[in-house]
Amino acid sequence: MNAIIVDDTQAAIDNLAAKLGRYEDVTLAATATNGEDGIAQVMKYKPELLFLDMELPDMTGIQFLERLKEDTDFWCYVVIYTAYSDYMLPAFRNRAFDFLLKPIDEAELDTIMTRFFADRKSGASRRRQDDAVKRNGGKLLFYTNAVDFRLVRTRDICVFHYDHGARVWTVIAAGCDRPLRLKRSVSKDVLLGIDDSFVQVGQKFIININYLLEVRDNICRFYPPFDKIDYVKVGRFFRRKLINRYNSL
Repeated sequence: MNAIIVDDTQAAIDNLAAKLGRYEDVTLAATATNGEDGIAQVMKYKPELLFLDMELPDMTGIQFLERLKEDTDFWCYVVIYTAYSDYMLPAFRNRAFDFLLKPIDEAELDTIMTRFFADRKSGASRRRQDDAVKRNGGKLLFYTNAVDFRLVRTRDICVFHYDHGARVWTVIAAGCDRPLRLKRSVSKDVLLGIDDSFVQVGQKFIININYLLEVRDNICRFYPPFDKIDYVKVGRFFRRKLINRYNSL
């Protein structure tokens, strides 16, 4: 299992690397001392676990997380690794899995790693997400809150759009007069697993490729009844995959 450390202080990297060496299943794939190099290493190695400092020379840890949301198409567990507890709330709001304060307390690191291995083994995060979307014969039952739901046919869905302000995915589908908001527990991995026709074209957008007419000026254009949608932009890290998927039809 690959891990990456991003920290602007080499001594701090070496200290954490030595402590991670106690865990047999963890391989330190790479380290970085600034945000740009860190993002490049994450894109290269696609780690399952990332230790991220909050104060980097070229960006903040929060900006780093925002870039990950925009540019990556995979999930990793992010442990915020900093001397400042003030970053805790914004870190968790930006998909952090846990929070580790400097100087490192080995018992605290053990707690985090135990939690990480348990969550990874059980697939608990994925099951919690799946509970919010039920599949049945080409139809989806989307739970929008604790008690309310909406039945939508898979073939009627054109776009899943992530609303950063509300921190939820929304559904744009035929027969719905406005985007349908999903529960916060629904992730992109759950949505992509619904049907092979759903393809991620950007961190905020998943489309039904059967409705895709063309990509013009890097914007997706769709067949009716979705021809008025003109804001679905193809991210640069997703363009090649989209072309390959389109050519395979």
